[in-house]
Amino acid sequence: MPRTSRKIIISCAVTGAIHTPSMSKHLPVTPREIIDDSLAAAEAGATILHLHARDPETGKPTQDPDAFRAFLPQLKQSTGAVLNLTTGGSPHMSVEERMRPAAELKPEVASLNMGSMNFGLYPMLNRFKEFEHDWERQHLENSRDLVFKNTFRDIEHILTTGNANGTRFEFECYDTSHLYNLAHFVDRGLVKPPFLVQTVFGLLGGIGAHPEDVAHMKRTADRLFGDDYVWSVLGAGRNQMPVAAQAAAQGGNVRVGLEDSLWISPGKLAESNADQVRKARELLQGLSLEVATPDEAREMLDLKGAENVAF
Repeated sequence: MPRTSRKIIISCAVTGAIHTPSMSKHLPVTPREIIDDSLAAAEAGATILHLHARDPETGKPTQDPDAFRAFLPQLKQSTGAVLNLTTGGSPHMSVEERMRPAAELKPEVASLNMGSMNFGLYPMLNRFKEFEHDWERQHLENSRDLVFKNTFRDIEHILTTGNANGTRFEFECYDTSHLYNLAHFVDRGLVKPPFLVQTVFGLLGGIGAHPEDVAHMKRTADRLFGDDYVWSVLGAGRNQMPVAAQAAAQGGNVRVGLEDSLWISPGKLAESNADQVRKARELLQGLSLEVATPDEAREMLDLKGAENVAF
């Protein structure tokens, strides 16, 4: 069984690299917007803030470390929330490009996708028709022929670099094969417990979001990792809260945020990341569960502390 507690970590993925600015005016793009939305999410109860950067003019995802430096120091000064940097970046980027922010800025936590996969974003073209920037439609259309590359060599490179900096990882597992890939690196000693396993549901190319899919991923992780791991879930789009509810009822941790879903209810856009955090918190409170503080999460995940990052 995974490490469970009545204290539940809420992660909030603030902007990501999937959705585009024309899809929602509430998606944070500029450093100021990312700062304000992140702080509001932390105030609402987010324990961990998962962060991407974007070009402030076009909203296009960027892994330029200077784009992260435009908001990370102020966030560190203004909130105690754990700051988690992406190494996923965008599926269109090389692993070297994707790793630069975490390599240079040495965060407490960084995300790590645990395998290559088809990454289908093009169905969103059925919902969204008008785009302000040329790159947005191309970004979605190109995903018809896109393999998000995360080879064993790529994963080893990210792990080795992060381990040298004392960075721990949010291991993003989009299918059962990714859990087995993680077990491979555990067996090699490159991943040590306690480790955070973020099981991802409902993205085209990965496992679905049926309750049986969620149960199957948890059963597999339990069998592979025993009590060495901390279980969290991410449901994409309309799957966000149903998947969170299923996991929370079993003591699992949850991730919400506008990276994963633009919506707060059917047909209604979330006006902020804080909206989704509050909804997740209400869900947990309804189950008599408490939200973990950032320092409690640091203890649960054996993090190095905010004083040991490079920003």
